[in-house]
Formats: sequence, C-alpha cells, structure tokens
Amino acid sequence: MSETKSPDSSTPAPKPTIAIPDTAHYRRETRLVHSGSLRSQYGETSEALFLTQGFVYDSAEQCEARFTGDDAGFQYSRFSNPTVFSFEQRMAEFEGAEAARATATGMAAVTAAMLAPLRAGDHVVASKAMFGSCRYVVEDLLPRYGIESTLVDGLDLDQWQQALRPNTKTFFLESPTNPTLDVLDIGAIAEIAHAGGARLVVDNVFATPIWQSPLALGADVVVYSATKHIDGQGRCLGGVVLSTQAFIEEHIQMYLRQTGPSLSPFNAWVLLKGLETLAVRVRAQTETAAAIADALAGHPKIPRLVYPGRADHPQAATVKKQMGAGSTLIGFEVAGGKAEAFRFLNALKLIRISNNLGDAKSLVTHPATTTHQRLKPEARAELGISEGFIRYSVGLEHKDDLIEDIVAALEKV
Repeated sequence: MSETKSPDSSTPAPKPTIAIPDTAHYRRETRLVHSGSLRSQYGETSEALFLTQGFVYDSAEQCEARFTGDDAGFQYSRFSNPTVFSFEQRMAEFEGAEAARATATGMAAVTAAMLAPLRAGDHVVASKAMFGSCRYVVEDLLPRYGIESTLVDGLDLDQWQQALRPNTKTFFLESPTNPTLDVLDIGAIAEIAHAGGARLVVDNVFATPIWQSPLALGADVVVYSATKHIDGQGRCLGGVVLSTQAFIEEHIQMYLRQTGPSLSPFNAWVLLKGLETLAVRVRAQTETAAAIADALAGHPKIPRLVYPGRADHPQAATVKKQMGAGSTLIGFEVAGGKAEAFRFLNALKLIRISNNLGDAKSLVTHPATTTHQRLKPEARAELGISEGFIRYSVGLEHKDDLIEDIVAALEKV
C-alpha cells in the first residue's frame, strides 16, 4: 500500500502536468485517434506507455500536496496513471461525457457504477434481459448489502413505472440486450427514472459508442466492457464508467481508489490503440452482419432470427429512433434444440466457439449453456433464450466466407 491513511473523499482525481491538446471541435472519428493524447518530452507519435506502479516527488511537501489535492499530479497507479488517464479522456470526449474512469474489466465497471452510489435501504430496478454476471450483481450481490432489487420486462414501460419506489435510486439496462438483441427505449425509461428521482445506468456494449449515445438519449451513466469492441482484437480486458464530473468524483473515484479494480497501464495502452480503429472495424462488422442476417432470414432451419438493422426486428421503430445502425451481433435459433444447435456449432469451420464478442474474429456462443446457464430454464424461456438459440458476433472476415460457413454447418443439422 502506498499511503498510511485513507484520503478524504473530497480528494480530487490526479491530473497530468503534461498539456492535453484540445480536440473537442473535431469530428468523432478524429477524436478517436487524437483525444487525450499525452506526449512526453521525447515527442513520441504513439501514446507513451507508463509502466510504473508509483511516482516520486521533488520534496516531502510536494508529496503531501499531492495527497491533499493541492498539487496536480499522479501518486500511485492504483489511483491513476498517465496512460490510463489518456484512455479515460479519449473515451469521455468521444462519448460526450464530462468524465470517465477506467476499470480492470467490464464487470468491474458495472459493479462500480451500481454499487458505489448505493447504500443499505436503497432500491434498484433492472431489466430482466441482461448478461448473466450483471444479473448476479443485481439479484445476488446488492441484496447482501441491504440493497433491494426488482426485475422488470424492459420493453414494458408500465413495469418500469410500477416498480418505482420512494427509495429507488438506480435503473439499469442493456440495449440491445444480451443475447436476444431486444432494443429498449432509453429516452422513455430515462424520463421515468428521473421523474422518480432515480438515475439510469446503461450498458452500451452491444450498440457500441459508434451506433448509440445513451447520455444524449437521457441516461446518466454509461458503462462498457472495453474488452469487447474497444479492444476488439482479443488481446486484453478492460472497462470504463462514463458520467458527469460530479458523479465520477462523488461516487466512482474514491470507490476505485480504495477497492482497487484498476486498469493496468499496458491494457490502457492497448485500448488506446483499439480506439484508433474502432469506427472502421464496427462499421465493417455491422455491414457484414446486416448482409449475413439478410442471407439467413427465411432459412428453413432457422425459425427465428433477430437483428436490429432489419425491418422485421420487434422494436424496429425504437432502433430507428435511437441507433445509428444495427449491431455487430445477430441472434438466431437453430431448429431442433440443444442437440442440433451443438451439431451446428461443431460443424462450423471458420467461425469459432467462444463466450466473447466484439472481436475481429467471428465468434458464436450458445447462451443457454454458457453466459446464461446459471438462470433456471423457465427464466431463460421467459427471456427468449431457447436451447437452440445462438449469439453470433460478426468479425472482419469476408461476408461470403462467413455465409458459406454457416450454410454448410446448417446442412449438418
């Protein structure tokens, strides 16, 4: 440990002493490449990688001033680090947030955004359709600390309204949802939350920051697993929480500082490199996903296909209202249940089986036996996660090769 006592909760986050270029006036793709860049005295082209645990001070007085917040600068990489700070700044500028804090994983970001602002006696309302680990946080973890939760059908605005209580502090949702790609009306749900004095936290992983901006739609906090599209190349883990400066300083900064789910400087550097190509990759993956969804629609061995970019998506009007384009993911059901779904997965040659998503390589997942296996069968059925349902994360391969691989595998079913 680097300090002898816990700093006061009002201690501000460390700030760099190196000048950061003003890029706010540039378009979003340009900000993905240049925002938050910190250059050392050597004038490097790529962002510098500050692989250090701690920092030294010119004097004991300066050290004291760093810990009181009277002297801007870094203290310890568990609190902040120049490379991590650069990633946070770039994400904040791109997302349109006042501030951001990076975490070691996406689930660390979700947990921080949910747990840090809450106290015993508070109440959370969340959509039933969400990643299994997120559901664990809401259903299992928060109640251990005296925080109650209610799960609702996220598509039913009346259920959000009816679930509100005087002690409701947080709404939580994913949109599109994992894995069934339901698209929830973020703006309408934000209005309900705010009318009841609650904040809305949105997990925006499936939409990516390229196609959806929850803060602009009314959300208060956005979280990402940066492991997914932001890295997008299977290299590292990471997460980020984005919100107002007040929310980050009051709730997130001290929580991360004292509990330690810190993003490593190396992973932050990798994620910075990932942001440079994020727009190019996501646009290409989305274009391919749309082509594959069209090619698979109506296939006799696929009784159900869900893709947010298609006119037959159940929430097509909401997609058009709040998303710039469809997702990089497709959901579809293979006829014949688990046995035939497994037969299909095992017959794939190019597309690989994995529980990850948002990668340059195409990946398929059987949610009922992986990401959502801890749910009871009736809970999975309620969410539309059948034994034959497949979550397909489209990569950067040529669309014709992917379509041929899927069609050939379906012939084995």
